[in-house]
Amino acid sequence: MNCIITVELGTYGIWVFVYDLDGNVIGSMKGRYPTFHAQPDYSEQDPEQIFITTLYVLKNILNEYVHPRKYKVASICFCGSMHSVLAVDMKGNPLGHAITWADNRAKQEAQELRNSTMGRKLYEETGTPIHPMSPLVKIAWIRDRDEERFKLTSKFLSIKSYIIHQLTGEYMIDYSIASATGLLNIHKVDWEDDALAYSGITAEQLVPVVPVFAAVGKLKKAYQQSLGLQPDTKILIGSSDGCLATLGDGIMKGEQKASITIEDSGAVRVIGPTVLKDKQMRFFNYLLTDNFYISGGPTNNGGNIFEWFTRHFGEFISQFDMEQSMQKLLEEAANVSPGSDGLLFMPYLLGERAPIWNANARGAYFGLNINHERKHFIRATIEGILYEIYSIGKALGEHRSIESLSVNGSFGTIPFCSQLIADIFNKPVQVRQQFHSVSFGAYLLSATEMGIYKSLDDVSTKPAEFSNVFKPNRQHHGIYADYFRIFEKLTTKLSDEFEAIGNLQQKYAHPSKIHINEKP
Repeated sequence: MNCIITVELGTYGIWVFVYDLDGNVIGSMKGRYPTFHAQPDYSEQDPEQIFITTLYVLKNILNEYVHPRKYKVASICFCGSMHSVLAVDMKGNPLGHAITWADNRAKQEAQELRNSTMGRKLYEETGTPIHPMSPLVKIAWIRDRDEERFKLTSKFLSIKSYIIHQLTGEYMIDYSIASATGLLNIHKVDWEDDALAYSGITAEQLVPVVPVFAAVGKLKKAYQQSLGLQPDTKILIGSSDGCLATLGDGIMKGEQKASITIEDSGAVRVIGPTVLKDKQMRFFNYLLTDNFYISGGPTNNGGNIFEWFTRHFGEFISQFDMEQSMQKLLEEAANVSPGSDGLLFMPYLLGERAPIWNANARGAYFGLNINHERKHFIRATIEGILYEIYSIGKALGEHRSIESLSVNGSFGTIPFCSQLIADIFNKPVQVRQQFHSVSFGAYLLSATEMGIYKSLDDVSTKPAEFSNVFKPNRQHHGIYADYFRIFEKLTTKLSDEFEAIGNLQQKYAHPSKIHINEKP
């Protein structure tokens, strides 16, 4: 019996799934790795730690679910989070940590470029909004502020490209990860000369761009032996987590439907045969294949913000009961009226991307009075995260007609949150419980490459089966609409104060090596 393995290199950990050829889950496992914040605006990860975690989880899932049942691994499909940058030397050795999408250190470079004629030109050519998340400006920052590392760099890689190189010895990057770098011309599907000139590098310092179906070579013999895999096990380059979540969620071309992901971060996405043109440069356009563009907007602040709240303000019976503590907070929030009795939360703890693209944005509670209790803070925190998701969807609705939503991600699919999304958007929300859209999208990619499906067009015409549908409460929507107007105004009005306090934080910062995402 053959099976397909999907490997998701996520923001805060790895998630590996095993599927049979019919798309049924045989087993899954997670592994976590930390993110380091050595200074304000820094967000880095250790590539070696990610690689070791990848090997550990792969070996365990093979030994538990694959080898004992005599499955043969037909292919391993990789997917990963976008916008990471890792500088390596001529031997492929990392020059320091990888810089993640959440890193905001290049905000000055991004602001200057975004406000220039060149910035608009690059946005139109690459489909990537000008923001510190973009490898385009991350590399420019390294060039100007870390000259020694820049001189020693042979190649700039994504984390996924680094892991695949470690396993196979091959350097490659897929269409969708490449189109999220701000360096790829998504119309010509080649590295963009203007972007290379801006960042100060050559095309040789990047890696070949290949379709998402590309096989990247064989596993090195040492890993074939240690993992117990055959030499003919196909290693697929795969795609990005965002593109595969949209594919796995059953969003079809031309359908009046959007996909919402709320995991650690979040996004609202649509799919279509053409790019979404926005004069305000609010949305991304990432290439999945030659005739599929994933368009939409990302947020830095999703389930990671509720986890932050739980870590600091939740109650823990034992050291590792994060999920139980979250559940208790959700139960407490359910006893508060919609709108949290006038308490609003600005969720911008990690700056923000869409739709405001303001790396200086900060978090705040607003409207606090003497009658507010902890339960109001809990619900306001959840509502604030979802107001930000709604602000992306509202802006996206200016370009695409959206009649219904599908929601994926561990935070978004919590029933309490799914109902709030339906109420805030005033649209029906479809959810598949116990379903992982990213890995299923990777399965669909692998199955299409194997010939189980004729093409992604064939995949996209098959209706997804949703276990739950949340219908909006129109009375609650009216309440949320009123509060959202204040939320939206505050975001705009506080722009100058966000920048001022960010400058003060830089001025009085004391560098320290801070880990996040570790259990309390």
